[in-house]
This record gives sequence, C-alpha cells and structure tokens, in this order.
Amino acid sequence: MATTHSTAPPPTEDGPRRPAVRPRVTRRARARRRQGALYAAPTALFLIVFFVVPVILVFRMSVSDWGLFTGDLGLNAPENFTKALDDRLFWPAVWFTLKYTVVTTVILLGLALAMALVVQESGRWSAFVRTSFLVPSALGLASASLLFYALYSPQASPFNAVLEWTGISEDPVSFLGSPDRALWSTVALVVWRFAGFYMLLLLVGLQSIPGDVYEAARLDGASALQTFRRITLPLLKPSLALCTILCVTGSLLAFDQFYILTKGGPDNSTVTIVQLVYSMAFQGSNDLGRAAALSIVVLGGLIVLNAVQFLGLRGDKDA
Repeated sequence: MATTHSTAPPPTEDGPRRPAVRPRVTRRARARRRQGALYAAPTALFLIVFFVVPVILVFRMSVSDWGLFTGDLGLNAPENFTKALDDRLFWPAVWFTLKYTVVTTVILLGLALAMALVVQESGRWSAFVRTSFLVPSALGLASASLLFYALYSPQASPFNAVLEWTGISEDPVSFLGSPDRALWSTVALVVWRFAGFYMLLLLVGLQSIPGDVYEAARLDGASALQTFRRITLPLLKPSLALCTILCVTGSLLAFDQFYILTKGGPDNSTVTIVQLVYSMAFQGSNDLGRAAALSIVVLGGLIVLNAVQFLGLRGDKDA
C-alpha cells in the first residue's frame, strides 16, 4: 500500500499547528525603505570613496614593493613589516606616543570635568563662561599650533616677558628646546584647544542626570564629595567613556601639533608613530610600502584598543 507524506505541520498539545504567515509588506513600507536608502546613499558613498577604498589601497601597498616615484614593483609581503618594526625610531616613537597619550588624556579629561562642573549650574555669567571655554575649539589644530609656535618663540614670546617681569627667569626660555619642555608645551597647546570640546560633552552628560537624585542625596545627608563619588561619577560614566575613547584615539594619531611645533625634535625625541609613517613615505627612502605596513600595524593596534574599551563599557553596563 502506498503511503502519502503530509506536508502539514505536526500537531501540538494545543491542537494542530497553524502555518506561519509572513507579514505582508505594504506599498507604503517599501516606499519608506527606498526613501531611507536614498537618504543613506550619500553617507555610504562617502565612506566607500574616502575610507573603504583607501584602506584597501593601503593593504595592497603594505604587501608590495611600492616606492613614491616608482609605483608598484611587485609583491613584498613580509619585508615591509619587518623593516618597519626594525626601524631605529619605531620603539622610541611608540613609547613617546603612549606617554603623550597618557599625560594628555589624564590632564585633558580632568580639566574638562572640572570646567563642566563649574558651568553646570545656570547663573548670571554661566553663558559667558561656557562660551569662553568653548571658543578655542573653533580654531583648527594647525592654526592653533602656529599660534603657539609664535607664543613659544624665544625672541618674541610673551611668556618670556612675563617670566622676566616676575623675576622667575632672566634669560629667555626655550619652550621647545628640550624633550621634556617640548612635550609639556605641546600638551599645553592640546589642552587649551580641546578642553572646551570635552567640557561640552561632559556638560551634556551632567545635565542629563535627574535632579531628583541629587535632592534625595541631600535629604539623606550626603556631603558634596559623597554625592560626586556615588552619584555624579557613576551616572557620568558613559560620557566619560566616550571622551576617553576620543581622546586616546586622537592622541595616538597625533601629528599636526608635533610636526608644526617640534618637527620631531630635539634629536627625534618627540617623534610620534604617525610622524614616523609620514617620514617613511615622504622623506628619506620614500618607501610607501613600508609606510603602509606601519599604518596597518597602527590600525590593528587602534582596533584592539577600542575593542577592549567597548567590551569594558558593555561589561559595566551589563553589571
């Protein structure tokens, strides 16, 4: 006897299972999807042209013998990476970049948080003070570097005039003449330029904290320090995390300020990792392949670092 196979879904305890019904997509929904795709198309095209394509080209160059004036001379996969990592300035540049990143991040975020706390409450002068803190952020980093280069000039520096007038130093101080002075002078420039920007981000986070939480803490007799430690910092953690990621990434990729102020000097003591990439590509050997290989190493380090930070943030959120 022939048997027939039923295609109906097997019955369940509550009765026969009903066939799944796919949601019907209306014409209006399809039109809205097309409209959303059109809105996203310019951004997607921008990312493809100015990010995806350059990254692919850099990967191609990193495994090729590619000179600035000779072009692609063939595959050269491992030697570019070994030469880049064996460069005499690689590890000093890595160490200096990490030191600059730690110093800048700690000082910049600490000052930005203090500024945000100062202007948190609305008052008579709060708008003026906020604007004053934010004005340097409107200046480009290259322009700010040129401004501070003039301010640090031993011949015409107003800082030297103040030091001489106060009797602190009778001789002109070379703010960029030693490794330590060059580092701290550059940190001062970056803090002046970006403190207002990070203050604004933290101020948004502070104003998003409900006032009822502070009122309850005051009724419980919490001091200002206890309120800051137990309420402000925990609730401000997402904003602090965003500022930390932005500051760390920007510091690791520092180039403009050191290129304009110090040119990597004195004695290559302020060469950052991005400056080393630039010198490999456009100075000396003009080896674009080796510079691209070092760029891939930097990109990989940034991806790992940002992934660790994001995983840490997600862990704090889940906890």
